[in-house]
Amino acid sequence: MLCSRVFTEFVRIDMKYKNRVRSRVSNLQDQRNPLLRLAVLTGTITPEKIAKMGSEEMASQELKEMRNTFTKEAINEHQMAMTGGTKSSLMKCFKCGKKNCTYNQVQTRSADEPMTTFVFCNNCGNRWKRHLVAIIWSDLEER
Repeated sequence: MLCSRVFTEFVRIDMKYKNRVRSRVSNLQDQRNPLLRLAVLTGTITPEKIAKMGSEEMASQELKEMRNTFTKEAINEHQMAMTGGTKSSLMKCFKCGKKNCTYNQVQTRSADEPMTTFVFCNNCGNRWKRHLVAIIWSDLEER
């Protein structure tokens, strides 16, 4: 029944179909995931539904928690790298007028566009963003 439902999703037997069936069988045989097997046996999850489920939906609670932890850690590491920044006196805060800033440059637009510079004033805490062209022009205007 499961194979026929997966087959209706793919129409022909190829590697994608075989991998999909193997994934379902593996998840149903997993000793650490008895809830999935029980849900299929009791009819809570229909063959149509399991044929369309993704790996995240079929994962055991333990695996879901582990993935969630890894995701949170990756986000935290990325944010810590972003908050460090580079200290510079090139940029002047328009709020307090001081040149005590920290900045990070990130490619937020297409590759042929200049990088976006996120600036943080270490004196007053003001935050703003600038593009490389704007920084060069404002620096030239001050001279």
